[in-house]
Amino acid sequence: MLAAIIFTVGIVGCIIVLNSPIKGIVKISQNGIVVREIDLSKTEDQFFETEFDGRKNTIEIKGGKIRVLDADCPDKICVNTGWLRSGIPIVCLPNRLVIEFAENETDATVK
Repeated sequence: MLAAIIFTVGIVGCIIVLNSPIKGIVKISQNGIVVREIDLSKTEDQFFETEFDGRKNTIEIKGGKIRVLDADCPDKICVNTGWLRSGIPIVCLPNRLVIEFAENETDATVK
């Protein structure tokens, strides 16, 4: 009986942790240079653009999440990636844009 309770509490805890929204520092790099670092937990909803070689990416921050809303690139992979998730950066190769969570010491240790 005690083992079943511990098991159930463990499963519920895992579900809560895995479904909680990811908050943290996001690093936006263009052509290998960090152009912005944004703390999603402290940033208001907004849109802004980055430009490379005459092409633009429109980036949206909403509800503590970030994504590429629109891009002047042929394949739109960055747009189709959706909201940034842990471990999966948003990349626009034609515009040399990368959006990813910045690693801190705890993340590097846990990985």
